[in-house]
Amino acid sequence: MKAITGIGIFVVVGLLTAYTVGFQPNLKEQLPYDDEQRGLKDQITIKFSHVVAENTPKGLAADYFSKLVKEMSHDRVEIQVYPNGMLYTENTEVAALRRGDIQMMAPSFSTMSAINPAWLAMDLPFAFENQDEVEQTLNGALGEKLFDTLKPFGLKGVAFWFNGFKQLTSSTKPLRTLNDFHNVKFRIQPSPVIERQFQALGASTSIIPFNEAYHNLAVGNVSGQENTISNIVSKKLYQVQRYMTISNHGYLGYAVVFNKNFWDSLPPDIQEILSEALRKTTEWTNHEAVKHEEDLIFLQKNNSIQIDYLSEEVHKQWKDESKAIYEEFAPKIGRDLMKYIPGP
Repeated sequence: MKAITGIGIFVVVGLLTAYTVGFQPNLKEQLPYDDEQRGLKDQITIKFSHVVAENTPKGLAADYFSKLVKEMSHDRVEIQVYPNGMLYTENTEVAALRRGDIQMMAPSFSTMSAINPAWLAMDLPFAFENQDEVEQTLNGALGEKLFDTLKPFGLKGVAFWFNGFKQLTSSTKPLRTLNDFHNVKFRIQPSPVIERQFQALGASTSIIPFNEAYHNLAVGNVSGQENTISNIVSKKLYQVQRYMTISNHGYLGYAVVFNKNFWDSLPPDIQEILSEALRKTTEWTNHEAVKHEEDLIFLQKNNSIQIDYLSEEVHKQWKDESKAIYEEFAPKIGRDLMKYIPGP
């Protein structure tokens, strides 16, 4: 009898439990939706890939931009920065952006020429005399026309970030005259203009990703390279190069680019926040890029590398010989675009 009574109680309790669980209103739906949950649900994530170190002008700009967007959007937008080629190299990041695997990048002008040859204009030797000329040119008609070339590829150019003028380094001999370039093999970015520049001087070239430059210089696969002072210092290239020539023969800058479909999908207020953050970051980083030339002082105090300056005579000779490259690439770049380049 006791057993039957126990079973009955067990059944009743089970039915009451089932009713409570199964037929009560959905408590989860009635719980208040707090601000923190709403922020996590609505947060927009932007993957930003680049290939240089965090302490370079571009690396610092990416970090500055990320923090600024976080503050201005009140955490609605998160910029996830992947430096040093963590996700993609110069050769793969453009395709990744077009696929939407990342949402933004800031490739060098040389990398952009793989998308449209008009960008080769930025690789022409002695295209600009000084930093002010670079900024005025890119903030004008030339910049607009270069960004227009990206639209058919589903890309949206939003800003130009500057690094500085390129210098020359070598592990075999000083580069003081044009004859000194003979038989030197240079690591270069993927640009036919840069390749032609060195060939005209009697040198050979090898296209090597930036993050592999140190190793290839160290083991002797290449004996020279061209880069800004900040990149030479941040990647410690001076440790595997014995000579540097201050030549200012070319300019290294970056185009900040979004996947256009992603940009167009953003709410208007978020687009405004990103645009304003980019404006502030561009102003800040272009100022910082000039300051980074102070890295030259560090190199001057470093006994491992000898520093020379290109003489006025050699400078003029090189500029004069570069005019042939302008004529050679004008049809590919577009003569209408070439007229915006100050040139030698």
